[in-house]
Amino acid sequence: MSSRSERIDDSTADVIAANLDGHSLTLRDVADVARTPHAVRVALSARAEAAMARSVATRNHLIESGTPVYGATTGFGDSSNRRIGSPSMAELQRNMMRFMQVGTGAPAPGEVVRATMLIRANCLARGCSGIRPEPVRLLMKLIELNILPVIPERGSVGASGDLAPLAHLGAVLAGEGEVVHQGVRQPAAEALKACGLRPVELEAKEGLALINGTSFMAAFAVLAAVDSRRLVFAVELCTALLVRARHGRPEEFSAFPHDQKPHPGQMTSATAVRTLLQGDGQHPVPCGAASEARFDDPGFEDLERRLQEPYSVRCAPHVNGVLRDTLSWVEQWLTVEINSANDNPLFDATTQSVHNSGNFYGGHVAQAMDSLKIAVASTADLLDRQLQLIVDEKYNRGLPANLVAHQHFSGDRAGLHHGFKGMQIAASALTAEALHLTTPASAFSRSTEAHNQDKVSMGTIAARHARRVVDLALNTAAIHVIALCQAVELRGEALSPTLRAVHELVRRHVPFAEADRPLHGDIASVTEIIRGGLLEQAVQTDSA
Repeated sequence: MSSRSERIDDSTADVIAANLDGHSLTLRDVADVARTPHAVRVALSARAEAAMARSVATRNHLIESGTPVYGATTGFGDSSNRRIGSPSMAELQRNMMRFMQVGTGAPAPGEVVRATMLIRANCLARGCSGIRPEPVRLLMKLIELNILPVIPERGSVGASGDLAPLAHLGAVLAGEGEVVHQGVRQPAAEALKACGLRPVELEAKEGLALINGTSFMAAFAVLAAVDSRRLVFAVELCTALLVRARHGRPEEFSAFPHDQKPHPGQMTSATAVRTLLQGDGQHPVPCGAASEARFDDPGFEDLERRLQEPYSVRCAPHVNGVLRDTLSWVEQWLTVEINSANDNPLFDATTQSVHNSGNFYGGHVAQAMDSLKIAVASTADLLDRQLQLIVDEKYNRGLPANLVAHQHFSGDRAGLHHGFKGMQIAASALTAEALHLTTPASAFSRSTEAHNQDKVSMGTIAARHARRVVDLALNTAAIHVIALCQAVELRGEALSPTLRAVHELVRRHVPFAEADRPLHGDIASVTEIIRGGLLEQAVQTDSA
């Protein structure tokens, strides 16, 4: 069995099972384990166990033969010219775990920590790092029991890997540091003892293997990429709903123009919008209970006067296509990263040799995340501009200003309610913050550690920022989805079967806004609907 996770039967719940081999972990596997804290089983494959044993045997042979092994028989960084004797090798590993616990800032979220733990275990399972299975088994047990190391978010320059964050993780395996278990922050030693677990005694090079890698940045990056894939569909859904709500021009998404500029993402996005619109007019949407009036577009019968839609509609496949195409290579790069041996040095059991290199360098993660966050922020900007087209009465083609329900739109109650005015302001704030975070972190390499680490990736900063940008964009998409459902009801619009299915899904969680009320809970609910892939499921179920 490969590392790919699968759901297995359990007496009480579905359980995610992951069998790690260091070669076949997927981004979806990581997200499933990260977001399923109480129903996970993780194991090492027989292939991984054998490879790790050969690697440790090679490590031991080289040390016994007197061959210098960086980080095992030498100091670290610019101290590598100092030799360490056998009696002190274990102490060296413990000391490294201690002096590198320098993280600052808020603790990383639980799902990021679980993703980090799984990715680190899988990278070590590849069997090149000179670490025994025992520390990795303990790491996997912590995942299963949801005993999460407290890992501050800040402090990594992304080369030599994520030293500071992973030191906070590695320390827990040695019975030091802090964890969160059952909602309580506590010393790791206490949590391990309470669960019947014993800390491991780290051997030569094992502490370095645990912390000298890219797994923390990769955790942020994988979750950002997985959520960005959900955002892609949300953008296409919003565009299709916008066309219906504004009586737009579906022909702008026809195949011909996009085939003449055949970027794969652009063509796929246009096809998706076209498909979502298929069958329009079959399923009228009921208006809100107290809003029986329909808001017609005065110029609906004279579409010839509207030859072209604004760019935020007409160019939606081009904008979202950039995100689609960016994701295609980002996902490939991240898949390689989470299935790589990314510490230093590495051991080749075939030739009984040790290799010093720079696999800890997070350059691919940094470049991927800098590119992803720019593409995602651009889609957030697109959604914000689309939202403006339906809340502003100058552009929404006959809908009430700010999508205020009919009974509050005229007469002596006019002006008392403001509908989606606050939602549009919030969307613009979220978008501005996302755009602000798009400065490439990879451009800010700093020489560190006495100029030994004189070129660093800043991959962790890029990945943290990318995840924030994706979260902001998902919130913006949620606001737009809620507003569009309000708009099609006010219009009394007839939707395609797929759009109707999405509308019904949203309405099960978010009611029609009959009057002004707090909407922050609605935004949170729909954000999780998007993140959880429920929009796609609604469409697929309807199409089945």
